[in-house]
Amino acid sequence: MKNNVFTWIIKLTAVIILIQTLYFKFTGAEESVYIFSTLGAEPYGRIGSGVVELIASILILIPRTTLLGALIGLGTMTGAILSHLFILGIVVKNDGGTLFILAIITLICYAILVFQNRDKIHSLLKFQL
Repeated sequence: MKNNVFTWIIKLTAVIILIQTLYFKFTGAEESVYIFSTLGAEPYGRIGSGVVELIASILILIPRTTLLGALIGLGTMTGAILSHLFILGIVVKNDGGTLFILAIITLICYAILVFQNRDKIHSLLKFQL
């Protein structure tokens, strides 16, 4: 029971963070436009990453697809963190590093979900004809 509650806290933490940031991506908020312009990926990168994050958020809430959603989210957050470290900087537009910290928290949530579901990785990679 405790593990189930912990898992749902992890899932909801990731989803709440991503849904909150999706609002800014999909509405074209100044900060999002700045980030993806700096990365040379505005508007397609902003909208595309938002769609991928939305899909990952939905998938982690469905027990059967949690691993797939967590893997997608892990990749997306890895890209976000690397973008901060090598291109954007940790502080973006005087946010005090908030976006960077949220990306790290979300990455940790996804990593925990992957670890919890590691026994299902083999079946995820299994192809059936």
